[in-house]
Amino acid sequence: MEQDGKRVVVLGGGVAGSVVAKSLQFHARVTLVDSKEYFEIPWANLRSMVEPSFAERTLINHRDYLPNADIVTSEAINITETEVLTADGHRIGYDYLVIATGHADPVPKSRSERLNQFQEENRKIRSARSILIIGGGPTGVELAGEIAVDFPNKKVTLVHKGSRLLEFIGEKAGNKTLKWLKSKNVVVKLDQRVNLNGFTDGQKIYRTSIGETIEADCHFSCIGKPLSTAWLKETLLKNDLDSQGRIKVDEKLKVNGRGNIFAVGDITNIPEVKQGFLAQQQAEVVVNNLKVIMQGARECRMETYRPHSAIAIVSLGRKEAVAQLPFVTISGRIPGFIKSGDLFVGKTRKQMGLSYDIV
Repeated sequence: MEQDGKRVVVLGGGVAGSVVAKSLQFHARVTLVDSKEYFEIPWANLRSMVEPSFAERTLINHRDYLPNADIVTSEAINITETEVLTADGHRIGYDYLVIATGHADPVPKSRSERLNQFQEENRKIRSARSILIIGGGPTGVELAGEIAVDFPNKKVTLVHKGSRLLEFIGEKAGNKTLKWLKSKNVVVKLDQRVNLNGFTDGQKIYRTSIGETIEADCHFSCIGKPLSTAWLKETLLKNDLDSQGRIKVDEKLKVNGRGNIFAVGDITNIPEVKQGFLAQQQAEVVVNNLKVIMQGARECRMETYRPHSAIAIVSLGRKEAVAQLPFVTISGRIPGFIKSGDLFVGKTRKQMGLSYDIV
């Protein structure tokens, strides 16, 4: 049942925003504002590049899990004390606002266009004899692993600006990953950058920051994407951003000093590694806290979100992975069994109220 028709507007249909909208759609008048028509399971999209049919399960139209919510396919460009303004001219009133805009990642608007994009990336990989991957964080490492396992005859080179791979977690994990990549004949070049300024299609010679040349038929840039918060600098939240553009939130995940605006996911200033499963946990805290507020219950019933230590599993192909756990770092088939086979896709679909597979 809707609680007094309270209006909850959720900005962003990614990992955190989708959980908030889905969980509240029968408790309030929910509107999801997202620039695309679908939810994408982000930790599975690299598998979709080597196996495009995998994306059939990882791209979920918002309407499939939001039967009782309004969906506006556009971007928010301004917020006031009472309204959200979108790029296509919508003015959406709210009683409560949840900002979950994540990173600025220009992807197609429709699910079918995104599926076609994975097909095109797959053709690019299949037609290449040599591939350059720029960036040695989790995205670059996992893409290198996917290609090395599925296409062992491709020459894969990974260039990373840092002194070790996977700098967001411990040194042991980076060392184990480097050893695994080398065992799959991936060439890893550390402490180097590749400048793509002036790059033209068809170019096959790349130069690194120390003057080395790399020949590759194609490249994939796997460096970090900017936060999708720059637009907030011209809104009433302009003073609620830190120096990195993250939104300052309190332990209840409310924007500091504001009783009806929450923020979740990578855009917050919570001091922890930004990961999808943590964004989901933040979303669940916000869902609980909004229910408490809308029910008129005492604030002591609101949940507190506490930052987590760095725990991560990074896939290395289809059967192996490296995992940093609280007291140990391991690699191989055991962490691979946990994540690498299905990449938590079935679990995520079940959480969205959908079948494990496409029916």
